[in-house]
Amino acid sequence: TTDSITIAATVPHPCHPCPECRSARTTDHACAHSRHFAYSAMSRAEWLAKVRAGAGAAVALRAAPASVRADREVVLEAVRRDGAALQFASEKLQADRYIVLAAVRQTGDALREAAEDLLADREVVLAAVRQSGCALVDAADAL
Repeated sequence: TTDSITIAATVPHPCHPCPECRSARTTDHACAHSRHFAYSAMSRAEWLAKVRAGAGAAVALRAAPASVRADREVVLEAVRRDGAALQFASEKLQADRYIVLAAVRQTGDALREAAEDLLADREVVLAAVRQSGCALVDAADAL
């Protein structure tokens, strides 16, 4: 099933250099990016559980690798719990009307993270303004 598929590469051997900063890593020392390797190897189910955990959906998505930020199911779960998580979604998902509607229905201010064409979408803007009147500032002038 897709839940058991690993989202990104597995954790590299601790003696390999970090692909982020190219610093040498040994078994007794890890660079600042070592946390990235652990996050990269998490499955979709593990990311969904992390998003659903008490730490906060936006915090979880911010720590996620790009492949997870582009995963529609994970991002949808995150924005339903915390609309602010939209800022950490891939550009493609920030342009996804369904994802953006879920985000602004939870947090109106998430409208500022939506793709430009959605700022002129009447339903999206109305949903955002219902949550936060200040969201109107981010709407397209045509509305």
